[in-house]
Amino acid sequence: MERQNGHARLVSRRKNTLIWMLLVLVVLATTLLYVYVTPAHTWIASLFQAQVKVAPLPNSNSDATMFGYDLQHTRYNTREHRLTIGNASHLHLAWSVATNDQIISSPVVDNGTVFVGSNNKHFYALNSKDGKVLWSYVAKADIGSSPAVAGGIVYVGSSDDKVYAFNERTGALAWSYNTSNSVWSSPSVADGIVYVGSNDSTLYALDARTGKGLWGQSTDNYVSSSPAVVNGVVYVGSEDGNLYAFDAQKGDRLWHVMLGTAIRVSSPAVVNGVVYVGSEDDNLYALDSRTGKTLWKAATKNYIHSSPAVANNIVYIGSTDGDLYAFNALTGQPLWKTATGAAIFSSPTVADGVVYIGSQDDKLYALDAETGTILWSYKTGEPIDSSPTVTNGMLYVGSWDGNLYAFGLPSATI
Repeated sequence: MERQNGHARLVSRRKNTLIWMLLVLVVLATTLLYVYVTPAHTWIASLFQAQVKVAPLPNSNSDATMFGYDLQHTRYNTREHRLTIGNASHLHLAWSVATNDQIISSPVVDNGTVFVGSNNKHFYALNSKDGKVLWSYVAKADIGSSPAVAGGIVYVGSSDDKVYAFNERTGALAWSYNTSNSVWSSPSVADGIVYVGSNDSTLYALDARTGKGLWGQSTDNYVSSSPAVVNGVVYVGSEDGNLYAFDAQKGDRLWHVMLGTAIRVSSPAVVNGVVYVGSEDDNLYALDSRTGKTLWKAATKNYIHSSPAVANNIVYIGSTDGDLYAFNALTGQPLWKTATGAAIFSSPTVADGVVYIGSQDDKLYALDAETGTILWSYKTGEPIDSSPTVTNGMLYVGSWDGNLYAFGLPSATI
């Protein structure tokens, strides 16, 4: 009986082996038939595509929800790793949207939506993938302020003297607040408070939920600079030439320091206890954030409206002399400068070893952050004062030609 059982098992194994051999032959024959009847370029491309899918994009979110990327206003997107120094040269136009008037406002991005203002009096919410307008709001004057998004609300200033708050998904007006002059400053939102300057010479603190005024502090000229908020202190420049530090909750003035001439639109960045800001006296300043004491200053060859970006112990800033500068953040020592073809009013953005900036020569640039070497550029129809935004593998910027531009990478380059 045991011998018979062993024989049966042997027969069964042989049958299974034959079945597997037949299956292998069927698969092989099917593959050979596909290759024979399909053009070579098609099946090779199919094989290549299958290999590309093995390494998908990382599932990371690097949304840029305010002008400076963070409350320190570093303009350094540390979470952006899709656009890199290795592939920035492959950027191409993904889409553009015409607003038919200048875009000075710098775009921000949250949850797949791009928010930006235009001098055509409209504030836009656009689909980040294709530029489709999701909603828009018509103010009574141009919108050069850059928006900020927090808690499902998007905040922006307008030259009709108002600060607006909208539901970011629907565009419904949550509230508006009247100042006494144009609002070019870009809001910052911290701990339920919106901080924003006005050309009525005042820095305002507003309740983020209701728009109620909490406090206001006067300076002696326009406050077009955008405030940074760090460790309970609000830092902002004024066209009266002073950089100010205020208590974020009470509004008490902690210190102010005169920096030569007007701080027109350059907005401070605060990193490691140092405040960096540009001035119309042609200099970039570094000050102690606690006292306002000047630690160093570095000269350019013309006045500065650009706001600094700070990344990896380097400060980047544009000048109206047409150059983008890089300085050692600790000492102010010049590291490099790269010339564009005209004045720079745009502010630099840094992400993964690349600096992005616009110029009045109509071009948007991507440069090696370490050396200043130009990696890529794109020419729009008119000057670029808007500051570029880099997030989730895309680059966004507005232009005087009235278009908002979005750039990305070809799929094979990602």
